[in-house]
Amino acid sequence: METSPRDHDLVIFGTTGFVGELIAAYLATHAPAGLRVGLAGRSRTRLEAVRSRLPAAAHAWPLIEADSQDPGSITALAASTRVLFSTVGPYVKYGLPVVEACARAGTHYGDLTGEVIFVREAIERCDALARASGARIVHSCGYDSVPSDLAVLLLHQAAEADGAGDLTEVQLVATAKGGISGGTLESMRGQLESMRSTPALRSLVADPYSLSPDRAQEPDTKQPADVASVRRSENGLWTAPFIMAAANTRIVRRSNALQGWAYGRSLRYGEVMGIARGPVGAVLAAATTLGLGAFAGAMAFRPTRRLLDRVLPAPGTGPSEATRNNGWFRSQVTARTENGHRYRALAAGPGDPGYAATAVMAGETALALALDGDRLPPVSGSLTPATALGDVLVERLRAAGHTYEVTRLS
Repeated sequence: METSPRDHDLVIFGTTGFVGELIAAYLATHAPAGLRVGLAGRSRTRLEAVRSRLPAAAHAWPLIEADSQDPGSITALAASTRVLFSTVGPYVKYGLPVVEACARAGTHYGDLTGEVIFVREAIERCDALARASGARIVHSCGYDSVPSDLAVLLLHQAAEADGAGDLTEVQLVATAKGGISGGTLESMRGQLESMRSTPALRSLVADPYSLSPDRAQEPDTKQPADVASVRRSENGLWTAPFIMAAANTRIVRRSNALQGWAYGRSLRYGEVMGIARGPVGAVLAAATTLGLGAFAGAMAFRPTRRLLDRVLPAPGTGPSEATRNNGWFRSQVTARTENGHRYRALAAGPGDPGYAATAVMAGETALALALDGDRLPPVSGSLTPATALGDVLVERLRAAGHTYEVTRLS
């Protein structure tokens, strides 16, 4: 672990939120003794209440009052810690001052965003600052987009080790069981509002290379559509559009570009949601596709969104403990290479993917940034889980009970 005169090794910002408390609870049982962890948020009273509910190891952790809309408090927060992990969303509304403060202070940063608009703006404003200060800015460190990003990295490594050539056609089929929180819905609302008020942002979100470090250098490779019709996968599973594909695919493509297009200049990467096999699967996939389209339309239209707000989870709330514990995720990724070989990667784990499993991913990301600096790739700036953490995070997640494996099929 790096030594530092700063007051904290790691601070969770947004601890009073639903996911923030889950991450703090994970760290309370998995952080090594001696790691100086702080809990930050706007209200000391609420922070005290959260801390009292955490495992005993957290009861002496210091509390830090900070507000993303108070520049002085955020500057002081970033300067006080070596690593800051933020769960304060919608990130497009509250996140940029936090990223910028960390980039200026040389503080490593992680978050859970799935907001493409926010990540693009953070890149524009903070990448050069972070490179100069040595800060690792790592977006999308939960179910958005760790399984996708690490699985494709492992596929690339396997193909490279075999001399099988670049990756060409890669598809992730996601299956999962879990719930949704008010915070996730609020992030969706935030991005939709931005797109509504600024038409140019709609084009940004639609661009498959919107997070590229150099858009002009991207190959003219047509990418799979994020919102696709019902399809049948090669193993007979009927699929529907995957709501997280728009964020995950762009993170994976950024990882490819940041590594000099190491995965392949002709990489075509897409994601779908697996439903079921047989005639019932076809019907369910069609119903799911229609339902997702209707939901997206209702969320984008203010009057219907107000009606949905009456029945959907409010900010600060989320799935019950039973739902979180009974959930799971399984992302199966198949790949073809330019030499005609085929591989399959599996990223899977127990727990509701957006909450219980995400707390593991976020917690291990934060610990890797705080403890494993000498083993991480020697990079700084605006990064992705694969480029900032790579094999170190894979090892940590395997040790935490998640599965990351690659099989050569032909």
